[in-house]
Amino acid sequence: MSMGCNYVGEGIVKALNAHVYGNGTQALVLAHGFGSDQTVWHYLVPYFACFFKVVVFDFVFSANVDPKFYDFNRYSNFTGYAQDLVCLLDHLQVSKTFYVGHSMSAMIGCLAATKRPQLFQHLILLSGSPRYLNAKGYYGGFERWELNEIFKQMDQNFSRWVENFVPAAVGVNGTSAIHEFEYSLGRMKPKIALSVAKTVFLSDLRPVLERVTLPSTIIQSEKDPIVPKSVAVYMKTKLGGGGLAKVRILKTQGHFPQLTVYPLLLEVLKRLLHIN
Repeated sequence: MSMGCNYVGEGIVKALNAHVYGNGTQALVLAHGFGSDQTVWHYLVPYFACFFKVVVFDFVFSANVDPKFYDFNRYSNFTGYAQDLVCLLDHLQVSKTFYVGHSMSAMIGCLAATKRPQLFQHLILLSGSPRYLNAKGYYGGFERWELNEIFKQMDQNFSRWVENFVPAAVGVNGTSAIHEFEYSLGRMKPKIALSVAKTVFLSDLRPVLERVTLPSTIIQSEKDPIVPKSVAVYMKTKLGGGGLAKVRILKTQGHFPQLTVYPLLLEVLKRLLHIN
């Protein structure tokens, strides 16, 4: 996989709305998942900016990014996203970063780390999965017919699908997280959203896990409607051939602990990042 940059000069910093907060010597990269944007980290950034150089940005599918940058072929798999991540970190001149990747960004980080390991010191994989489809000997959480139904609903009536999908994914009723996720997901271009959904839900990045040579920590909600807890166990056994990864299970439910139980997540991250 070539790690070439798809943007001219430092254009990627502007195109992906990258921001750096804090004056720490070490970088902490916070990467969002499908349907959200960098604001998903708003509870955590102010705290970590006191200790790190905190990097946040929007992936190309975000509604905050000019849709002209979204190439349906380039982003039909995770390679384009991993290239963008590497390119961005290069332009920001950061290395040996602590990387927190939520949802699809967990595997984007793993893929990038197999090609440019020097950019990362520790991978923190939040609510991530290498494969969402069930397979022989593997439970990813979805059958193909279920995903086909999701794609059909997105294509036929995107706004209605968003209204139904968001509360199920957030998993906690009556929270501002529902409104926040609905706002970011609902602003996506429907065709782009469908394209990204197919890329994510039909992906199989299990072979990537054993090629990761960096220390990793998997953080997973006890009950996540998108990623079964068993996936965290599977990832632990496969990352780096086993032995490199640890698992932290949060006593909560839902796919967005950084929004719904951010004090709990903050405590876990503080220990991982060696903040007393």
